[in-house]
Parts: sequence; C-alpha cells; structure tokens
Amino acid sequence: MAPSLVAVILAGGLSSRLGTDKAALQWRGMTWLERACRTALECTPQVYVLTPWPERYQIPNPCQFLLEAPRRGEGPLVAFVQALPHLPPGWILLLACDLPRLDPGLLRRWWETVQGIPPPLVALACRLGGWEPLCGFYADRCRASLDEFVAGGGRSFQAWLAVQPVFRLPLDDTDLLLNCNTPADLDQINYKGAENSLAPVQIIW
Repeated sequence: MAPSLVAVILAGGLSSRLGTDKAALQWRGMTWLERACRTALECTPQVYVLTPWPERYQIPNPCQFLLEAPRRGEGPLVAFVQALPHLPPGWILLLACDLPRLDPGLLRRWWETVQGIPPPLVALACRLGGWEPLCGFYADRCRASLDEFVAGGGRSFQAWLAVQPVFRLPLDDTDLLLNCNTPADLDQINYKGAENSLAPVQIIW
C-alpha cells in the first residue's frame, strides 16, 4: 500500500522585511498562496493552509484552513508544530507560501523518490549550503521529536535537523526554491518569473 501524504502550507509570517503580505502577491493570474496550494495538490488532495488570518485569503477546493495562533516572532518551526495535532497520520509535505518557482513536476518526482527509499525521518533538498526545511517531506514519526524540541525551547529548523537523519533530495536547479523575504528577493523572483509555469511536466526517469 502506498504511504499517505498530507500537505501543510505556512501562511502566517508577518512579511516585515518585505513590507507586504507575500501570500497575497499576484503572479501569472493567481496569488502566491493559491499557487502553492495548486502545486501541493499535484501530490495530494489533502492540503491545509496554516494561517492566523483565513479571512484574508481565497484557496482552491479541496484545500482547507487551519487556524494558527499568532507566533510573536517564534518562526515557522513553532507554526508547523501547532499544525501537527490536526493532521491525519502519514507523511507530511511542508511548504512555505513564497516558493512561486517551485515546479510541481519536481515535487511529484520527489514524492515518488521518498516512497521508494527506506524511510528516513525527513527528506529535503539542500540549497546554499543548508537544508530547505520549508519545502520537503516529514515522516509521521518526526512528530514526537518536533514536539520535544519545541517544548524544550528550540526554535530553529536547522538546529533540529542537525541531529536528525535527513535524506537529500536531488535538486539540479536551485532557483526553483527561490523564496521571498526582502524586496531584493522579490526582484530576483520576478526577473526569473517568465520561465515558470504550472503546466503539467513530463517526468523522465
């Protein structure tokens, strides 16, 4: 039996360095959040958007909102742990809302890879010398470790990952994981945006 998968998209950041709500930014006829939802739907019909502000956004069916308590600067790891009790058992695909260049074909290929390997705790790509925790797959058994880490005051994804078994997902084009925290990041994404598409991608093994 194929393992189950649920997706969680984080849309609770304050976007303070960018100066505008990144989830609501428009690109090629849809918001970045809607784009993230449609990308996740390529892998699973169970997609949840975690945010303190569900009234701000429109998301496609069958995606659902999960209400997030305000983080007060505690970061995405705390947000992810908030979502865990509300998720069904199985693998979890975690995505940030600000990955507009993410290729759905690549995501599907990664999921196929994850299903075909001895189960690690986490499967992530690596970019700029560090793991990309907001675009990857988390095994069901990571929940207890995450709960314990946050309960002990941990707030850094990288610190938690440093002591976990992580399977490295292949990534030939690191620009596919460009995210947006500053106006300079936005300029870089917009410069490369014409190359991106949500059209079906043929996967060649």
